[in-house]
Amino acid sequence: MCVFGRAGAFARAGRDLMAKRPAAPKKSVSAANLAALGAERLAELLMEAGAESPAFKRRLRMELAAEVGPGDLALEIDKRLTTIAASRARVSWRKRPALLSELQALRRVIAERLAGLDVRLAFDRIVAWFDLYPSLSVRVSDAKGELPVLFDAATADLASLASRAGPDIAAPVLVEALSTRLNQWASWVGRGAGDLSPELAARLLADLTRGRPRPTGKLALVVRKLADRSGDLDAWMLSIPDEDQRKPDTGAEMARRLAAAGRAAEARIALEASRPVAPPPSRWNRREPDPERPPDAWLEAEVAVLEAEGRAEEAEAARWAMFERTLSAEDLRVLLARLPDFEDVVALDRAFDLAAAHPDAMKGLAFLMAWPALLQAAELVQARTGEIRGAHDDVPLWASRLAGRYPAAALILLRRRALALAALGSGVTDEIQGLIAEAETLAAAVEDPALADHEAFVAELQGVLAARRRRW
Repeated sequence: MCVFGRAGAFARAGRDLMAKRPAAPKKSVSAANLAALGAERLAELLMEAGAESPAFKRRLRMELAAEVGPGDLALEIDKRLTTIAASRARVSWRKRPALLSELQALRRVIAERLAGLDVRLAFDRIVAWFDLYPSLSVRVSDAKGELPVLFDAATADLASLASRAGPDIAAPVLVEALSTRLNQWASWVGRGAGDLSPELAARLLADLTRGRPRPTGKLALVVRKLADRSGDLDAWMLSIPDEDQRKPDTGAEMARRLAAAGRAAEARIALEASRPVAPPPSRWNRREPDPERPPDAWLEAEVAVLEAEGRAEEAEAARWAMFERTLSAEDLRVLLARLPDFEDVVALDRAFDLAAAHPDAMKGLAFLMAWPALLQAAELVQARTGEIRGAHDDVPLWASRLAGRYPAAALILLRRRALALAALGSGVTDEIQGLIAEAETLAAAVEDPALADHEAFVAELQGVLAARRRRW
């Protein structure tokens, strides 16, 4: 055969191979390809797998039981739950993954397969599944803490099945669990409270509080979560100890919720009861101590209470006072949204003036850069150069944003950054060299007699570096 003949044969062989490639996906393990094997062949393969894996064989038995009915499936699940609960054998770290996998499989069978057939049977089994935890936590080697994570992650299934079962079925079971096994069940019910139906949460809340002592400890935390879910403000407040209600943050939260519910008089009482007070004078210092400054949460609650009381002007003044302290962009947007047209412009100018005069120049600069108000930010940098802390993480970013329109302010930021890094004693790093180069470029474009020329800045930087070396 000639050379050209062999080449043609190779080309045809290549085309034949390429033509057969579409058949390759049939070898991949997928539901469609397995179904194509036929029921008899699949049954043979499943029997082989079951013979090699007892866990897989149990799973097959549960699927077959589910085809018979929910009672048969529940019986198979009970057998395995009982075996695990009765075991006292230690589970080493080598065997732990297999146990966790089986627990996951059991949970899925309960929450998905059995729940689709009989939700009441499924709820009873998921409760029994959770009750496995105490004994497992003692005998399973679990240095990574995987076991509690597995159970915590299942609280959504617990809440879903309990809600589907309904208050009459689920509430007595969960109340009994909380009454007799509080340490574990408080965490699970509290974690899943947000996924409970409001009706079940309300029923649980009533059963846990009606005719009972005021809840404390872990039970109080559960009651608080259930009260949140059911919207019962009085029960929520009942779960908070009296001494905690006098704390500014807690009292502020109570006042805020009461104000939102239209209970302004009660909100005012809660707020005033938690107002920060100055500590009493010590025996060594008879001078009257300064009053404690309220936390931000308390000030926000005060605004909400004033608004609930209909004292709009005082509420606005309080909100301005809070903004002046915190420089919160969110608070400013609320203020601006309440103002009629054109008045918001005046208010915005007032806010910028407050930021520019803030005792912490960096906090004021951060607000102006974030708003953004670049002109006012540049003016602050130039007016308060000595207060600019070059070590602040955002200084390089701010300099790059100001460089186009306000090069003098950007130049100040770059120089303050370089001086701060030099003072830290790291020597002439790549970052400092880059800052020097950027500053030199900006200095050539800036004509401001108030700023030193580039040579003077470099000399100052060298002096800082030399002083740092001498100290070491």
